[in-house]
Amino acid sequence: MDFWPVFVAVAAFASSLSGVLGDQLTVLRSPQYVTFREGQWPLAGEKVPDLVALTMGFSVQEDLDWPGLAAGSLFQRPRATALIAVRGVGTLDLPSNTSSYPLENPVPFTLDSVANTIHTLFAESTPVVLQLAPSEERLYMMGMANTVFEDLPVTLQQIRTRLSQEGSVLHSLPLHSLSRNSEADLLFLSEVQVLHDISALLQRHKHLAKDQAPDLFSLELAGLEEIARRYGNDSPQFQDATKILASVLQKFADDVYSVYGNNAVVEVVTVKTFEAPLTRKSRSILESKQISNPGSPYNLAYKYNFEYAVIFNIVLWLMILLALAVVVIAYNLWNMDPGYDSIIYRMTNQKIRMD
Repeated sequence: MDFWPVFVAVAAFASSLSGVLGDQLTVLRSPQYVTFREGQWPLAGEKVPDLVALTMGFSVQEDLDWPGLAAGSLFQRPRATALIAVRGVGTLDLPSNTSSYPLENPVPFTLDSVANTIHTLFAESTPVVLQLAPSEERLYMMGMANTVFEDLPVTLQQIRTRLSQEGSVLHSLPLHSLSRNSEADLLFLSEVQVLHDISALLQRHKHLAKDQAPDLFSLELAGLEEIARRYGNDSPQFQDATKILASVLQKFADDVYSVYGNNAVVEVVTVKTFEAPLTRKSRSILESKQISNPGSPYNLAYKYNFEYAVIFNIVLWLMILLALAVVVIAYNLWNMDPGYDSIIYRMTNQKIRMD
């Protein structure tokens, strides 16, 4: 019996199954001029910030060799981008009409470079840059956001108070096996509450979506990872939490997409676990540590940066212009007739005649 066709079929099935059950990048919403091609092209985890920058119309240090993103419009850019990173699960039961791509090498990443670009290019505007990530206080908000979000509860203690108030998600979500007294369950519910509050604030202050500066929302959720660590992946608590999170993320994407007039990109990254822990420190988003080449272990400088072409053309044409100017001036000086062209000769000649 020839086992080779059977082996090939099993390997292909395992490969497709790993693509479905592995870490994923899912595009929930995107405008028509930002095209994501259908396919199972893997994307490296460290390239996620570059993908976000390109979808927003910004340039990146290195070209993104990934066929999943088609060339976009030169005259249109999304007015907002929201990236939600979910830790603790490889995939969620999201709508089938979304575009999903396998994620390789899921290393921790931040969108600090994209936020710095927004603040540099739109310094005179007030873009919304909201970054939410786990920390020692479970949640914190860093960066420069609009004053509308100053009262957004971010620490676990603040969100516990928010959960007990009127209009919290505890009164609208089917908790089923989740408990209000469990630390892990409260962390998960607090993140769901933050998503709900951000969406409510955007709908209440729709003027934020009408300025020229693009907005950025970067949210990292670790509540599902805590539930998996506490109860296990096969527990009813984990199953109920994944269903709740999938529905909440879809509603959040629809709300953001609607507030920004169908000009927003909403992406979800689901990661079972990161390969290395990410240490976050509270700081201003405008602070950036200058590293010549962060991708090199030897701290080597780049061959050239993204401004190389501009500087090269300025220096080149300035040198050519100066060289031509020197040639023209030298030619005219060489062929000058002192009796007719030199003002010094004419002035001294008249003075000699008068004397």
